[in-house]
Amino acid sequence: MGQKGFFTDTTLCIGCKACEVACKQWNQLPDDGFHFTGMSYDNTGALGASTWRHVAFVERPVPLTGLTKGGIDFSWLMMSDVCKHCQRAGCLEACPTGAIIRTEFDTVYVQPDVCNGCGYCVVGCPFGVISRREEDGRAWKCTLCYDRLGEGMTPACAKACPTESIAFGDLDDLHARAENRVRKLHEQGMTDAYLYGKDAENQPGTGGLNAFFLLVDKPEVYSLPPDPVVPTMKGKRTWGMVALGALGMAAMAVGSVLLGREARS
Repeated sequence: MGQKGFFTDTTLCIGCKACEVACKQWNQLPDDGFHFTGMSYDNTGALGASTWRHVAFVERPVPLTGLTKGGIDFSWLMMSDVCKHCQRAGCLEACPTGAIIRTEFDTVYVQPDVCNGCGYCVVGCPFGVISRREEDGRAWKCTLCYDRLGEGMTPACAKACPTESIAFGDLDDLHARAENRVRKLHEQGMTDAYLYGKDAENQPGTGGLNAFFLLVDKPEVYSLPPDPVVPTMKGKRTWGMVALGALGMAAMAVGSVLLGREARS
């Protein structure tokens, strides 16, 4: 089947939200309450159990590099965010029931009929993507339209994107496409363009992302972590610190006993 994924080019996103609508329609997701967030044109706020695609609107008082003509002193950064389908997935590693699996397309999928709602996956995700639905307590997130992939179809969000900001395909092809895009943008003067999460070298804390992005500002500006790390990768260091702490306490105890003996003598 090969590794499948998304390449999201934020410089092509126009904020139309066609991906959000297509995702909800195909996956029959409930609405988010239509609350006014006060955050520009962003009415969904963040990814969640019922929002598997989220279009972020970032208003900056800074022009895009290479596009400073005409006295423009601000810019809009738009990005359609989604589950990253990490090569080393914190949610999968944390799941105690086997509800979260890696599919034949190398994507990360939550089996709703196996999920027991424990929530370990929620705290295991370094991106804060996966969450539980209030109605049933089970965890939900983007499936990369697993049912469509099985029929040779393109995921609904990528199919609906009018500017091809969301590209779907084989990871190797997407990597080549992304690198060519960055090269062209640099030639056009947009030297801030770079790839976020393309591979393990680019993002060792997750082993690379099957859904990676082209950005033109720091990850934090897009509400992405600058250096995401799967919690289990910190296990050895954590246990090492625990061992050092235990040795320190043992040394203090031995020292106290020796001092007590000296005081009595």
